[in-house]
Amino acid sequence: MTNLKAEPRDTSAKLADLRKAGKLPAVFYGKKEPSTPISISMVDFMKVWKEAGESSVISLQTPSGAVESLIHEIDFDPVSGVPRHADFYVFEKGHKVEVEIPLEFEGVSPAIKDLGGTLVKVVHALKIEAMPKDLPHNIVVDISSLSSFESQILAKDLKLPAGVLLKVPEDEVIALVSAPREEKEEEVAPVDLSAIEVEKKGKDEEAAASEGEAKAE
Repeated sequence: MTNLKAEPRDTSAKLADLRKAGKLPAVFYGKKEPSTPISISMVDFMKVWKEAGESSVISLQTPSGAVESLIHEIDFDPVSGVPRHADFYVFEKGHKVEVEIPLEFEGVSPAIKDLGGTLVKVVHALKIEAMPKDLPHNIVVDISSLSSFESQILAKDLKLPAGVLLKVPEDEVIALVSAPREEKEEEVAPVDLSAIEVEKKGKDEEAAASEGEAKAE
């Protein structure tokens, strides 16, 4: 389990000053846990977020004791993309939780390698239910079974870790391979050389006639 040190946060303090000091304003709450404002080292948060993501249990180390939670929501600066605030959801001990786990696609698909198809990831995350200790960081999707353009990987085909239950329909499509598009060659109309020659001849005759009229004048 990943540990993250959290400090009590004075709600009357300016958030801008807190961020300038290298701290991330945050809050943790749960079904039976009151909302508690905290602050976390931005450096530590970014490291934990990169390693744990939003599907691994994080133990918030507070002065009043450890709190097991998940990163529930992150507010990002619309310009810089840097986190401005984070919510941690505290789950009840002894109870299962429902979360969305990211999917990781791996393997070689014959339909892509040999037939030139394109992988279509219909789903990028999967909702599951498990005890907090059994939550996987991600779920691997082996695409080697996609041997033709008719092949599909369904939710029921995925190998889930022990203690993890699927919370979506078993026949939900996870991935497939689309056939390559056939590029049609543009038909170029043949050039009518005779028409060009006739047009050119007409222009030459017109020019000669104009020249003759000018000399007569």
